[in-house]
Amino acid sequence: MKTLIIGGVAGGMAAATRLRRLDELAEIVVFEAGPYVSFANCGLPYFVGDVITDRDALISHSPESFSNRFQIDVKLHHEVTAIDPAAKTVTVHNHEAGTDSVDNYDTLIIAAGATANLPAALESPRTHTLRTIDDMDRIHAILGDPGTESVVVVGGGFIGLEAAENIRHRGFATTIIQRGPQLFPLLDPEMVAPLVAELAEHGVTIRTGTQVRGIDGDTVTLSDGSTIRADLIIDSTGVTPSASIAAAAGLRIGETGGIRVDARHRTSDPFVYAVGDVAEKTDLVSDTATLVALAGLANRHGRAVGDVIAGTPEDTVPSLGTSIIGVFGVTAASTGWNESRLRASGRAHRIIHVHPASHATYYPGASPLAIKLLVDPATDLILGAQVVGREGVDKRIDVLAVAMSAGIAASQLKNLELAYAPQYASAKDPINIAGYVAENTASGLVPTVQWHEVDAVADAGTTILDVRTAAEFQRGQIPGAINIPLDEIRDRVSEIPAGPVIVHCQVGQRGNTATRILTQTGHTVTNLDGGYLTWLAGTTTTGRIR
Repeated sequence: MKTLIIGGVAGGMAAATRLRRLDELAEIVVFEAGPYVSFANCGLPYFVGDVITDRDALISHSPESFSNRFQIDVKLHHEVTAIDPAAKTVTVHNHEAGTDSVDNYDTLIIAAGATANLPAALESPRTHTLRTIDDMDRIHAILGDPGTESVVVVGGGFIGLEAAENIRHRGFATTIIQRGPQLFPLLDPEMVAPLVAELAEHGVTIRTGTQVRGIDGDTVTLSDGSTIRADLIIDSTGVTPSASIAAAAGLRIGETGGIRVDARHRTSDPFVYAVGDVAEKTDLVSDTATLVALAGLANRHGRAVGDVIAGTPEDTVPSLGTSIIGVFGVTAASTGWNESRLRASGRAHRIIHVHPASHATYYPGASPLAIKLLVDPATDLILGAQVVGREGVDKRIDVLAVAMSAGIAASQLKNLELAYAPQYASAKDPINIAGYVAENTASGLVPTVQWHEVDAVADAGTTILDVRTAAEFQRGQIPGAINIPLDEIRDRVSEIPAGPVIVHCQVGQRGNTATRILTQTGHTVTNLDGGYLTWLAGTTTTGRIR
Protein backbone atom coordinates (compact mmCIF):
# COMPACT_ATOMS: atom_id res chain seq x y z
CA MET A 1 0.00 0.00 0.00
CA LYS A 2 1.30 3.42 -0.96
CA THR A 3 0.20 6.61 0.79
CA LEU A 4 1.12 10.05 -0.50
CA ILE A 5 0.80 13.07 1.78
CA ILE A 6 0.57 16.65 0.54
CA GLY A 7 2.12 18.88 3.21
CA GLY A 8 4.01 18.17 6.40
CA VAL A 9 4.06 20.04 9.73
CA ALA A 10 1.28 19.09 12.18
CA GLY A 11 -1.40 17.23 10.24
CA GLY A 12 0.72 15.63 7.54
CA MET A 13 3.49 14.34 9.78
CA ALA A 14 1.09 13.16 12.50
CA ALA A 15 -0.64 11.05 9.84
CA ALA A 16 2.65 9.75 8.44
CA THR A 17 4.16 8.70 11.77
CA ARG A 18 0.95 7.15 13.09
CA LEU A 19 0.50 5.14 9.90
CA ARG A 20 4.07 3.89 10.14
CA ARG A 21 3.58 2.76 13.74
CA LEU A 22 0.55 0.75 12.64
CA ASP A 23 1.88 -0.55 9.32
CA GLU A 24 5.59 -1.28 8.94
CA LEU A 25 5.19 -2.29 5.30
CA ALA A 26 3.34 0.78 4.01
CA GLU A 27 5.14 3.03 1.52
CA ILE A 28 4.78 6.61 2.78
CA VAL A 29 5.89 9.67 0.82
CA VAL A 30 5.46 13.28 1.96
CA PHE A 31 5.61 16.16 -0.53
CA GLU A 32 6.40 19.46 1.17
CA ALA A 33 6.51 22.60 -1.00
CA GLY A 34 8.73 24.48 1.43
CA PRO A 35 12.15 23.89 2.96
CA TYR A 36 10.92 22.60 6.35
CA VAL A 37 8.70 19.59 6.93
CA SER A 38 8.22 19.91 10.69
CA PHE A 39 8.46 23.07 12.74
CA ALA A 40 6.73 24.76 15.67
CA ASN A 41 4.43 27.33 14.03
CA CYS A 42 3.18 28.59 17.35
CA GLY A 43 6.70 29.46 18.49
CA LEU A 44 7.49 31.82 15.60
CA PRO A 45 6.38 35.09 17.28
CA TYR A 46 8.49 34.29 20.33
CA PHE A 47 11.66 33.92 18.29
CA VAL A 48 10.85 37.25 16.66
CA GLY A 49 10.60 38.72 20.16
CA ASP A 50 13.84 37.10 21.36
CA VAL A 51 11.91 35.18 24.01
CA ILE A 52 13.04 31.99 22.27
CA THR A 53 16.66 32.42 21.23
CA ASP A 54 17.48 28.94 19.89
CA ARG A 55 16.22 28.90 16.31
CA ASP A 56 16.94 25.19 15.91
CA ALA A 57 14.59 24.42 18.78
CA LEU A 58 11.68 25.41 16.52
CA ILE A 59 12.61 22.89 13.84
CA SER A 60 11.22 19.65 15.19
CA HIS A 61 12.53 17.11 12.69
CA SER A 62 14.45 16.90 9.43
CA PRO A 63 13.73 14.65 6.44
CA GLU A 64 16.70 12.54 7.55
CA SER A 65 15.25 11.97 11.01
CA PHE A 66 11.92 10.86 9.54
CA SER A 67 13.74 8.55 7.16
CA ASN A 68 16.01 7.05 9.80
CA ARG A 69 13.38 6.48 12.46
CA PHE A 70 10.19 5.92 10.46
CA GLN A 71 11.34 5.12 6.90
CA ILE A 72 9.18 7.94 5.62
CA ASP A 73 10.34 9.51 2.36
CA VAL A 74 10.11 13.29 2.79
CA LYS A 75 10.64 15.35 -0.35
CA LEU A 76 11.25 19.04 0.35
CA HIS A 77 10.66 21.76 -2.27
CA HIS A 78 8.19 19.40 -3.98
CA GLU A 79 4.83 21.02 -4.68
CA VAL A 80 1.84 18.95 -5.72
CA THR A 81 0.19 20.92 -8.53
CA ALA A 82 -2.59 18.55 -9.55
CA ILE A 83 -4.54 15.51 -8.37
CA ASP A 84 -6.18 12.97 -10.68
CA PRO A 85 -8.55 10.94 -8.49
CA ALA A 86 -9.63 8.69 -11.35
CA ALA A 87 -6.06 7.62 -12.12
CA LYS A 88 -4.99 7.88 -8.46
CA THR A 89 -2.02 10.06 -9.37
CA VAL A 90 -0.57 13.43 -8.44
CA THR A 91 1.56 15.80 -10.50
CA VAL A 92 4.56 17.13 -8.57
CA HIS A 93 6.79 20.10 -9.36
CA ASN A 94 10.36 19.92 -8.02
CA HIS A 95 11.26 23.55 -7.35
CA GLU A 96 14.98 22.83 -7.00
CA ALA A 97 15.30 20.86 -10.25
CA GLY A 98 12.59 22.72 -12.11
CA THR A 99 11.03 19.42 -13.26
CA ASP A 100 7.59 17.84 -13.11
CA SER A 101 6.73 14.23 -12.41
CA VAL A 102 3.71 12.03 -11.81
CA ASP A 103 3.37 9.68 -8.83
CA ASN A 104 0.66 7.16 -8.04
CA TYR A 105 -1.10 6.38 -4.74
CA ASP A 106 -3.43 3.96 -3.09
CA THR A 107 -4.47 6.59 -0.56
CA LEU A 108 -3.81 10.33 -0.55
CA ILE A 109 -3.82 12.71 2.40
CA ILE A 110 -4.17 16.44 1.78
CA ALA A 111 -2.59 18.46 4.59
CA ALA A 112 -1.82 21.58 2.60
CA GLY A 113 -2.70 24.01 5.39
CA ALA A 114 -3.89 27.55 4.73
CA THR A 115 -2.65 30.61 2.89
CA ALA A 116 -2.45 34.11 4.34
CA ASN A 117 -5.05 36.60 3.11
CA LEU A 118 -2.96 39.52 1.86
CA PRO A 119 -5.30 42.43 1.07
CA ALA A 120 -4.32 44.42 -2.01
CA ALA A 121 -3.85 47.56 0.11
CA LEU A 122 -1.09 45.80 2.07
CA GLU A 123 0.97 44.72 -0.92
CA SER A 124 4.40 46.23 -0.35
CA PRO A 125 8.04 45.15 0.07
CA ARG A 126 7.63 46.17 3.71
CA THR A 127 4.73 43.77 4.31
CA HIS A 128 5.36 40.28 5.69
CA THR A 129 3.28 37.42 7.04
CA LEU A 130 4.35 35.26 10.00
CA ARG A 131 3.50 31.65 9.13
CA THR A 132 6.79 29.94 8.23
CA ILE A 133 10.39 29.73 9.38
CA ASP A 134 11.38 31.85 6.38
CA ASP A 135 8.81 34.51 7.37
CA MET A 136 10.23 34.47 10.89
CA ASP A 137 13.80 34.85 9.66
CA ARG A 138 12.92 37.81 7.44
CA ILE A 139 11.06 39.64 10.19
CA HIS A 140 13.81 38.94 12.71
CA ALA A 141 16.40 40.34 10.32
CA ILE A 142 14.38 43.51 9.69
CA LEU A 143 14.00 44.08 13.43
CA GLY A 144 17.78 43.75 13.71
CA ASP A 145 18.28 46.60 11.22
CA PRO A 146 19.25 49.84 13.05
CA GLY A 147 16.86 51.77 10.80
CA THR A 148 13.78 49.89 12.02
CA GLU A 149 11.87 51.89 14.61
CA SER A 150 8.14 51.50 14.01
CA VAL A 151 6.04 48.41 13.25
CA VAL A 152 2.39 48.20 12.20
CA VAL A 153 0.51 44.94 12.77
CA VAL A 154 -2.66 44.60 10.70
CA GLY A 155 -5.23 42.33 12.31
CA GLY A 156 -6.04 41.79 15.97
CA GLY A 157 -6.40 38.02 16.14
CA PHE A 158 -4.00 35.44 17.59
CA ILE A 159 -1.02 36.13 15.33
CA GLY A 160 -1.58 39.88 15.45
CA LEU A 161 -1.58 40.07 19.23
CA GLU A 162 1.34 37.68 19.64
CA ALA A 163 3.37 39.55 17.03
CA ALA A 164 2.57 42.91 18.62
CA GLU A 165 3.49 41.67 22.10
CA ASN A 166 6.83 40.30 20.98
CA ILE A 167 7.78 43.27 18.82
CA ARG A 168 6.91 45.65 21.64
CA HIS A 169 8.90 43.41 23.98
CA ARG A 170 11.95 44.35 21.92
CA GLY A 171 11.21 48.05 22.32
CA PHE A 172 9.83 49.00 18.91
CA ALA A 173 6.94 51.43 18.49
CA THR A 174 4.04 49.08 17.79
CA THR A 175 0.55 49.77 16.44
CA ILE A 176 -2.26 47.26 15.89
CA ILE A 177 -4.77 48.11 13.16
CA GLN A 178 -8.11 46.32 13.55
CA ARG A 179 -10.80 46.76 10.91
CA GLY A 180 -13.65 45.81 13.22
CA PRO A 181 -14.81 47.72 16.30
CA GLN A 182 -13.11 45.38 18.76
CA LEU A 183 -9.72 43.78 19.20
CA PHE A 184 -9.62 39.97 19.38
CA PRO A 185 -13.26 39.30 18.46
CA LEU A 186 -13.06 35.68 19.62
CA LEU A 187 -13.90 37.16 23.04
CA ASP A 188 -16.98 39.23 23.83
CA PRO A 189 -16.43 42.97 24.46
CA GLU A 190 -16.55 42.87 28.26
CA MET A 191 -14.09 39.97 28.31
CA VAL A 192 -11.52 41.50 25.98
CA ALA A 193 -11.13 44.64 28.11
CA PRO A 194 -8.21 43.27 30.22
CA LEU A 195 -6.26 42.38 27.05
CA VAL A 196 -6.77 45.86 25.64
CA ALA A 197 -5.71 47.45 28.93
CA GLU A 198 -2.61 45.25 29.17
CA LEU A 199 -1.49 46.09 25.63
CA ALA A 200 -1.99 49.80 26.27
CA GLU A 201 -0.15 49.55 29.60
CA HIS A 202 2.87 48.18 27.73
CA GLY A 203 2.82 50.90 25.12
CA VAL A 204 1.06 49.21 22.21
CA THR A 205 -1.14 51.60 20.24
CA ILE A 206 -4.51 50.13 19.23
CA ARG A 207 -6.56 51.51 16.34
CA THR A 208 -9.95 49.88 15.90
CA GLY A 209 -12.65 50.59 13.35
CA THR A 210 -10.13 51.45 10.65
CA GLN A 211 -8.06 49.74 7.97
CA VAL A 212 -5.06 50.33 5.77
CA ARG A 213 -5.88 52.19 2.56
CA GLY A 214 -2.37 52.45 1.17
CA ILE A 215 1.36 52.25 1.77
CA ASP A 216 3.70 55.00 0.58
CA GLY A 217 7.37 54.43 1.39
CA ASP A 218 7.62 54.07 5.15
CA THR A 219 4.13 55.47 5.79
CA VAL A 220 0.79 53.69 6.14
CA THR A 221 -2.39 55.63 5.36
CA LEU A 222 -5.54 54.54 7.17
CA SER A 223 -9.18 54.76 6.13
CA ASP A 224 -9.76 57.63 8.55
CA GLY A 225 -7.13 59.68 6.73
CA SER A 226 -4.44 59.41 9.40
CA THR A 227 -0.91 58.18 8.70
CA ILE A 228 1.53 56.05 10.70
CA ARG A 229 5.21 55.40 10.15
CA ALA A 230 5.77 51.73 9.37
CA ASP A 231 9.28 50.41 8.79
CA LEU A 232 7.74 46.94 8.93
CA ILE A 233 4.15 45.83 8.33
CA ILE A 234 2.94 42.43 9.51
CA ASP A 235 -0.17 41.08 7.84
CA SER A 236 -2.26 39.01 10.25
CA THR A 237 -5.63 39.58 8.61
CA GLY A 238 -6.46 35.89 8.42
CA VAL A 239 -6.00 32.77 6.29
CA THR A 240 -7.85 30.80 3.63
CA PRO A 241 -7.69 27.00 3.27
CA SER A 242 -5.23 25.98 0.52
CA ALA A 243 -7.88 23.93 -1.23
CA SER A 244 -7.40 25.01 -4.86
CA ILE A 245 -5.86 21.73 -6.07
CA ALA A 246 -8.61 19.79 -4.31
CA ALA A 247 -11.25 21.93 -6.00
CA ALA A 248 -9.55 21.50 -9.38
CA ALA A 249 -9.61 17.74 -8.86
CA GLY A 250 -13.37 17.82 -8.34
CA LEU A 251 -13.28 17.15 -4.60
CA ARG A 252 -16.15 18.70 -2.70
CA ILE A 253 -15.42 22.09 -1.15
CA GLY A 254 -17.68 23.30 1.66
CA GLU A 255 -19.28 26.71 2.04
CA THR A 256 -16.46 27.67 4.41
CA GLY A 257 -13.88 27.24 1.64
CA GLY A 258 -12.38 24.18 3.31
CA ILE A 259 -12.42 20.64 1.92
CA ARG A 260 -15.57 18.84 3.02
CA VAL A 261 -14.78 15.62 4.93
CA ASP A 262 -16.77 13.01 6.81
CA ALA A 263 -16.29 11.84 10.39
CA ARG A 264 -13.29 9.79 9.26
CA HIS A 265 -11.70 12.64 7.31
CA ARG A 266 -12.56 11.18 3.91
CA THR A 267 -13.22 13.66 1.13
CA SER A 268 -15.84 13.10 -1.58
CA ASP A 269 -13.35 10.60 -3.03
CA PRO A 270 -13.06 7.58 -0.69
CA PHE A 271 -9.31 7.23 -1.32
CA VAL A 272 -8.49 10.86 -0.54
CA TYR A 273 -8.40 12.32 2.97
CA ALA A 274 -7.92 15.87 4.26
CA VAL A 275 -6.77 17.16 7.65
CA GLY A 276 -5.56 20.37 9.28
CA ASP A 277 -6.32 23.94 8.26
CA VAL A 278 -7.31 22.89 4.73
CA ALA A 279 -10.22 20.75 5.95
CA GLU A 280 -13.57 21.55 7.50
CA LYS A 281 -14.40 20.39 11.01
CA THR A 282 -17.76 19.67 12.62
CA ASP A 283 -18.76 22.19 15.28
CA LEU A 284 -19.91 20.68 18.59
CA VAL A 285 -22.44 23.43 19.34
CA SER A 286 -24.20 23.56 15.97
CA ASP A 287 -23.22 20.23 14.37
CA THR A 288 -22.37 22.16 11.20
CA ALA A 289 -19.17 22.55 9.19
CA THR A 290 -16.66 25.09 10.40
CA LEU A 291 -12.99 26.06 10.05
CA VAL A 292 -10.71 25.75 13.06
CA ALA A 293 -7.03 26.53 12.46
CA LEU A 294 -5.48 25.01 15.58
CA ALA A 295 -2.36 22.86 15.85
CA GLY A 296 -3.89 20.52 18.40
CA LEU A 297 -6.72 19.54 16.08
CA ALA A 298 -4.36 19.13 13.12
CA ASN A 299 -2.20 16.73 15.12
CA ARG A 300 -5.17 14.79 16.45
CA HIS A 301 -6.89 14.51 13.09
CA GLY A 302 -3.67 13.54 11.34
CA ARG A 303 -3.23 10.71 13.79
CA ALA A 304 -6.85 9.67 13.24
CA VAL A 305 -6.32 9.40 9.48
CA GLY A 306 -3.39 7.08 10.13
CA ASP A 307 -5.78 4.90 12.11
CA VAL A 308 -8.39 4.90 9.33
CA ILE A 309 -5.92 3.94 6.60
CA ALA A 310 -4.40 1.21 8.78
CA GLY A 311 -7.82 -0.30 9.37
CA THR A 312 -8.56 0.84 12.94
CA PRO A 313 -11.00 3.70 12.30
CA GLU A 314 -12.85 5.77 14.85
CA ASP A 315 -15.21 8.66 14.18
CA THR A 316 -13.74 12.02 15.11
CA VAL A 317 -15.55 13.97 17.82
CA PRO A 318 -16.81 17.47 16.93
CA SER A 319 -14.65 20.49 17.63
CA LEU A 320 -14.97 23.16 20.29
CA GLY A 321 -12.22 25.46 19.04
CA THR A 322 -10.66 25.61 22.51
CA SER A 323 -7.86 28.17 22.45
CA ILE A 324 -5.70 30.36 24.66
CA ILE A 325 -3.44 33.39 24.28
CA GLY A 326 -1.08 35.24 26.59
CA VAL A 327 -0.37 38.96 26.14
CA PHE A 328 2.27 40.28 28.53
CA GLY A 329 0.79 39.37 31.93
CA VAL A 330 -2.80 38.62 30.90
CA THR A 331 -4.09 35.27 29.64
CA ALA A 332 -7.36 34.84 27.75
CA ALA A 333 -8.99 31.59 26.70
CA SER A 334 -12.23 30.45 25.11
CA THR A 335 -14.12 27.34 24.09
CA GLY A 336 -17.31 26.92 22.11
CA TRP A 337 -19.35 29.93 20.94
CA ASN A 338 -19.28 33.49 22.21
CA GLU A 339 -22.33 35.65 22.89
CA SER A 340 -21.97 37.65 19.69
CA ARG A 341 -22.12 34.47 17.60
CA LEU A 342 -25.08 33.08 19.52
CA ARG A 343 -27.02 36.33 19.11
CA ALA A 344 -26.19 36.50 15.40
CA SER A 345 -27.51 32.96 14.92
CA GLY A 346 -30.65 33.66 16.94
CA ARG A 347 -29.88 30.86 19.38
CA ALA A 348 -31.37 31.17 22.86
CA HIS A 349 -28.83 31.38 25.66
CA ARG A 350 -28.39 32.26 29.30
CA ILE A 351 -25.32 34.17 30.49
CA ILE A 352 -23.28 33.85 33.67
CA HIS A 353 -20.38 36.08 34.73
CA VAL A 354 -18.28 35.45 37.84
CA HIS A 355 -15.11 37.13 39.08
CA PRO A 356 -13.49 34.79 41.63
CA ALA A 357 -9.87 34.89 42.75
CA SER A 358 -7.40 32.56 41.05
CA HIS A 359 -6.59 30.96 44.39
CA ALA A 360 -7.23 31.50 48.10
CA THR A 361 -6.95 35.23 48.78
CA TYR A 362 -5.11 34.74 52.04
CA TYR A 363 -2.26 33.08 50.14
CA PRO A 364 0.04 35.65 48.47
CA GLY A 365 -0.34 36.35 44.79
CA ALA A 366 -4.04 35.76 44.23
CA SER A 367 -5.46 37.68 41.27
CA PRO A 368 -8.98 38.06 39.88
CA LEU A 369 -10.40 35.87 37.14
CA ALA A 370 -13.23 36.79 34.82
CA ILE A 371 -15.30 33.77 33.76
CA LYS A 372 -18.21 33.87 31.35
CA LEU A 373 -20.49 30.92 30.62
CA LEU A 374 -23.05 30.77 27.84
CA VAL A 375 -25.69 28.16 28.57
CA ASP A 376 -28.60 26.62 26.68
CA PRO A 377 -31.68 27.62 28.75
CA ALA A 378 -33.59 24.51 27.72
CA THR A 379 -30.94 21.87 28.46
CA ASP A 380 -28.55 23.71 30.83
CA LEU A 381 -25.67 22.51 28.63
CA ILE A 382 -22.71 24.84 28.15
CA LEU A 383 -22.58 26.45 24.71
CA GLY A 384 -19.37 28.39 25.27
CA ALA A 385 -17.03 29.81 27.88
CA GLN A 386 -14.39 32.51 28.21
CA VAL A 387 -11.82 32.98 30.97
CA VAL A 388 -9.47 35.93 31.39
CA GLY A 389 -6.93 36.62 34.14
CA ARG A 390 -3.30 36.52 35.19
CA GLU A 391 -3.06 32.95 36.50
CA GLY A 392 -5.18 29.82 36.57
CA VAL A 393 -6.87 30.61 33.26
CA ASP A 394 -5.60 27.51 31.46
CA LYS A 395 -6.81 24.99 34.02
CA ARG A 396 -10.30 26.57 34.16
CA ILE A 397 -10.85 26.68 30.41
CA ASP A 398 -9.68 23.07 30.14
CA VAL A 399 -12.17 21.96 32.79
CA LEU A 400 -14.94 23.81 30.96
CA ALA A 401 -13.94 22.30 27.60
CA VAL A 402 -14.05 18.82 29.13
CA ALA A 403 -17.45 19.61 30.65
CA MET A 404 -18.76 20.64 27.24
CA SER A 405 -17.36 17.53 25.55
CA ALA A 406 -18.79 15.29 28.25
CA GLY A 407 -22.22 16.93 28.24
CA ILE A 408 -21.97 18.11 31.86
CA ALA A 409 -24.67 20.70 32.56
CA ALA A 410 -23.66 24.15 33.75
CA SER A 411 -25.40 23.72 37.09
CA GLN A 412 -23.50 20.48 37.67
CA LEU A 413 -20.19 22.32 37.66
CA LYS A 414 -20.93 22.87 41.34
CA ASN A 415 -20.35 19.15 41.94
CA LEU A 416 -16.96 18.78 40.24
CA GLU A 417 -14.29 17.65 42.67
CA LEU A 418 -11.21 19.68 41.71
CA ALA A 419 -7.74 19.83 43.21
CA TYR A 420 -7.37 22.37 46.02
CA ALA A 421 -4.50 23.86 47.95
CA PRO A 422 -4.32 27.57 48.87
CA GLN A 423 -1.62 28.37 46.30
CA TYR A 424 -3.62 26.79 43.44
CA ALA A 425 -7.32 27.31 44.11
CA SER A 426 -9.94 27.92 46.76
CA ALA A 427 -12.09 25.43 48.61
CA LYS A 428 -14.85 26.69 46.32
CA ASP A 429 -13.03 26.56 43.01
CA PRO A 430 -13.96 29.24 40.45
CA ILE A 431 -15.52 26.45 38.38
CA ASN A 432 -17.72 25.44 41.32
CA ILE A 433 -18.72 29.08 41.84
CA ALA A 434 -19.76 29.33 38.20
CA GLY A 435 -21.88 26.22 38.78
CA TYR A 436 -23.58 27.76 41.83
CA VAL A 437 -24.49 30.87 39.85
CA ALA A 438 -25.65 28.76 36.91
CA GLU A 439 -27.95 26.82 39.24
CA ASN A 440 -29.36 30.03 40.75
CA THR A 441 -30.15 31.50 37.36
CA ALA A 442 -31.51 28.24 35.91
CA SER A 443 -33.93 27.81 38.79
CA GLY A 444 -35.05 31.45 38.66
CA LEU A 445 -33.90 31.96 42.24
CA VAL A 446 -31.78 34.94 41.17
CA PRO A 447 -32.96 36.55 37.90
CA THR A 448 -30.20 38.49 36.13
CA VAL A 449 -29.76 41.27 33.63
CA GLN A 450 -26.73 41.76 31.36
CA TRP A 451 -24.45 44.78 31.21
CA HIS A 452 -25.55 45.67 27.68
CA GLU A 453 -29.24 45.60 28.71
CA VAL A 454 -28.94 48.09 31.57
CA ASP A 455 -29.50 51.28 29.57
CA ALA A 456 -32.71 50.07 27.96
CA VAL A 457 -34.11 48.74 31.23
CA ALA A 458 -33.19 51.92 33.12
CA ASP A 459 -34.79 54.08 30.41
CA ALA A 460 -38.01 52.13 30.97
CA GLY A 461 -38.09 53.32 34.59
CA THR A 462 -36.24 50.58 36.46
CA THR A 463 -34.30 51.69 39.55
CA ILE A 464 -30.59 50.86 39.62
CA LEU A 465 -29.55 50.05 43.19
CA ASP A 466 -25.83 49.91 43.99
CA VAL A 467 -25.26 47.86 47.17
CA ARG A 468 -21.52 48.44 47.39
CA THR A 469 -20.00 50.57 50.15
CA ALA A 470 -20.19 54.35 49.94
CA ALA A 471 -16.45 54.48 49.22
CA GLU A 472 -16.79 52.08 46.29
CA PHE A 473 -19.73 54.08 44.97
CA GLN A 474 -17.73 57.29 45.06
CA ARG A 475 -14.94 55.74 42.99
CA GLY A 476 -17.34 55.10 40.12
CA GLN A 477 -20.97 54.25 39.53
CA ILE A 478 -23.53 53.48 36.86
CA PRO A 479 -25.26 56.73 35.89
CA GLY A 480 -28.51 57.23 37.77
CA ALA A 481 -27.81 54.57 40.40
CA ILE A 482 -28.73 55.06 44.05
CA ASN A 483 -26.45 53.68 46.75
CA ILE A 484 -27.59 51.65 49.75
CA PRO A 485 -24.81 49.37 51.05
CA LEU A 486 -25.80 45.74 51.48
CA ASP A 487 -25.32 45.73 55.24
CA GLU A 488 -27.82 48.60 55.55
CA ILE A 489 -30.41 47.38 53.08
CA ARG A 490 -32.85 45.79 55.54
CA ASP A 491 -33.06 49.00 57.58
CA ARG A 492 -33.36 51.27 54.52
CA VAL A 493 -35.67 49.23 52.33
CA SER A 494 -38.28 52.01 52.46
CA GLU A 495 -35.88 54.26 50.51
CA ILE A 496 -36.09 52.03 47.44
CA PRO A 497 -38.59 53.43 44.90
CA ALA A 498 -41.58 51.35 43.91
CA GLY A 499 -41.31 49.32 40.74
CA PRO A 500 -38.68 47.01 39.27
CA VAL A 501 -35.12 47.19 40.59
CA ILE A 502 -31.72 46.22 39.18
CA VAL A 503 -29.35 45.40 42.03
CA HIS A 504 -25.61 45.39 41.60
CA CYS A 505 -22.37 45.21 43.54
CA GLN A 506 -18.78 44.99 42.31
CA VAL A 507 -18.82 41.44 40.87
CA GLY A 508 -22.31 40.05 41.57
CA GLN A 509 -21.94 38.22 44.89
CA ARG A 510 -23.35 40.92 47.18
CA GLY A 511 -25.91 41.66 44.50
CA ASN A 512 -27.04 38.06 44.76
CA THR A 513 -27.61 38.43 48.52
CA ALA A 514 -29.42 41.75 48.06
CA THR A 515 -31.63 40.22 45.38
CA ARG A 516 -32.73 37.48 47.76
CA ILE A 517 -33.43 39.95 50.58
CA LEU A 518 -35.47 42.32 48.43
CA THR A 519 -37.36 39.56 46.62
CA GLN A 520 -38.59 38.33 49.99
CA THR A 521 -39.79 41.83 50.88
CA GLY A 522 -42.01 41.92 47.80
CA HIS A 523 -39.79 43.79 45.34
CA THR A 524 -39.33 42.77 41.71
CA VAL A 525 -35.55 42.45 41.50
CA THR A 526 -32.90 41.37 39.02
CA ASN A 527 -29.19 41.13 39.76
CA LEU A 528 -26.71 42.71 37.34
CA ASP A 529 -24.77 39.67 36.15
CA GLY A 530 -21.06 40.10 36.91
CA GLY A 531 -21.71 43.37 38.71
CA TYR A 532 -20.18 46.79 38.17
CA LEU A 533 -16.88 45.27 37.03
CA THR A 534 -18.51 43.54 34.05
CA TRP A 535 -20.62 46.62 33.21
CA LEU A 536 -17.53 48.84 33.31
CA ALA A 537 -15.49 46.48 31.12
CA GLY A 538 -18.26 46.20 28.56
CA THR A 539 -19.11 49.89 28.32
CA THR A 540 -15.49 51.01 28.04
CA THR A 541 -14.59 48.52 25.27
CA THR A 542 -15.08 49.67 21.68
CA GLY A 543 -16.88 46.50 20.65
CA ARG A 544 -20.55 45.94 21.32
CA ILE A 545 -22.70 42.84 21.62
CA ARG A 546 -24.81 42.76 18.45
